[in-house]
Amino acid sequence: MEVIILMILTFVGYYVAYQTYGKYLSTKIFKLSAEHLVPSKAFEDGMDFIPTKKGIIFGHHYTSIAGTGPIVGPAIGIIWGWVPALLWVFLGSIFMGAVHDLGSLVLSLRNQGKSLSDYTAKYMNRRVRYIVFSVIYLELLIIIAIFGLVIAVIFDMFPQAVFPVWFEIPIAAVLGWLIYTKSKNVVLSTIVAVTLMYTTVVLGHFIPIHLPPIAGIPPTGIWTIILLIYVFFASTIPVNRLLQPRDFINAWQLFIAAGLLVLGVLFSGIAGDLTLVAPAYNPHAVGAPPLLPFLFITIACGAISGFHSVVSSGTTSKQVSSEPDALFIGYGSMLMEAVLATLVIIAVAAGIGIAYETGDGSLLTGPAAWQEHYQSWSASQGLGSKVSAVVIGSANMMESLHIPKALGIIIMGVFIASFAGTTMDSATRIQRYVISELFSDLKQKNWGANRFMTTAVAVVTAAILAFSTGANGKGALTLWPLFGAVNQLLAGLALLVLTVWLRKKRPGLSYLLAGIPAGIILVMTIWAIILSEGTYLNDGHILLAIINFLVLLLAVWMLIESWISIRRPVRSDSPE
Repeated sequence: MEVIILMILTFVGYYVAYQTYGKYLSTKIFKLSAEHLVPSKAFEDGMDFIPTKKGIIFGHHYTSIAGTGPIVGPAIGIIWGWVPALLWVFLGSIFMGAVHDLGSLVLSLRNQGKSLSDYTAKYMNRRVRYIVFSVIYLELLIIIAIFGLVIAVIFDMFPQAVFPVWFEIPIAAVLGWLIYTKSKNVVLSTIVAVTLMYTTVVLGHFIPIHLPPIAGIPPTGIWTIILLIYVFFASTIPVNRLLQPRDFINAWQLFIAAGLLVLGVLFSGIAGDLTLVAPAYNPHAVGAPPLLPFLFITIACGAISGFHSVVSSGTTSKQVSSEPDALFIGYGSMLMEAVLATLVIIAVAAGIGIAYETGDGSLLTGPAAWQEHYQSWSASQGLGSKVSAVVIGSANMMESLHIPKALGIIIMGVFIASFAGTTMDSATRIQRYVISELFSDLKQKNWGANRFMTTAVAVVTAAILAFSTGANGKGALTLWPLFGAVNQLLAGLALLVLTVWLRKKRPGLSYLLAGIPAGIILVMTIWAIILSEGTYLNDGHILLAIINFLVLLLAVWMLIESWISIRRPVRSDSPE
């Protein structure tokens, strides 16, 4: 029962936060108004700027920001104990992540749908604009390259997921055609699409697809190539033809999977099978870095993530049809991501204890099951380890609903792979926008206007990184240790820009609503970067040490520029 009570209290807290703090920010701080002309209507072009219904754009935005972040982050952060993991997700999402997401979206809506790096120049200066661009480009480069590998690994672990994941593409394309071309009923079309999607999940159980090596290239490399080709085309067609409807039905996949997990918690908890087997507080996990500051960069999505600011100011702001929708889309989706992260924490802190099969076929339960999987930092670090912990824990809880464990594993495998795919899609499209804005800023508008060329730059550079270490497509793993710090640094930079904007546009101390979260996340991130620098040097990882040091310099430079901007006298200006 303790797990049920914990889940209910947490979910109620998210709802109360939305109804109070979220609405306070939207009405009193950001002053959202339906009277303001939004970019999707001002620049409607049928390609990127497309006014979209609130529910649909919520699904697109949510699945874009979520990806596998709120799944793998908590699955490794739990090693320090479920209490610090849950507290960081709960408080971080309400007071930091949701403020960050909503603020980034609003600033883009007020600046012609431009990206974070572009409107930074307006509120701070051009030097900072290039700092932010560098951080965004590096982050998106790693995401595009690594998520191809993530999906490839999941396909290898769960070959039953291959067929349903790829079949989502024609289902989404038909859904977009029905809604936008044929003006069919959205609810009915969605029900049919989601039903077809889950039909393919069942079929996937009977049609596992194992990809063999081709021309000496292992399956991970082949899948990475296929996925990079796919995202090139997905990122150059109108957003409402594939990306948006695919994300929308994936959002429903989440709602259903989350619903099954909630019911699983209730049924298994009432039956007495579900108890917290992870330690409440475990600051000295074997081989793990110190809880402070590394918890704050290990669990990002679910609490606060810089990637969200890129999505908010990248694709989402170009599709919001009315400014007040930003509350539901920006603040609401962040809290929904926290809901998912909470369920993941429960799955790996309690669900894994129901039954855990070891490598030699032994079956463990209770704390012994948790200890077997999380015996050390290195044992729980690999992608496969993190994914399997969530999948096993979730499938265990679903069994209480009489869902066969094999089917529960497929449902979760498809769910994780699908979310990784939507993030890869969105990251590629956003990278195109960012490159286009840079070309325009450098007076190369013809290049910037060519979506095929800018997308090619995004995909080719990601491919170079992915295959930099060989044909297996695992090159992005070289830079992956930097991702957590780079991502959280970007979150801090976005909050700093929002702080400067609030300082200039709103009276009093309202800028502290963004300034305090910015200070917390930047202190933790810079602290982690400094500690990591010593580790990289001691371990002989010179490339990581060089890039990490450059990231540190950018962070310090950005802090200095932000402080100068905040200290400038506030001039009388328009409220927006």
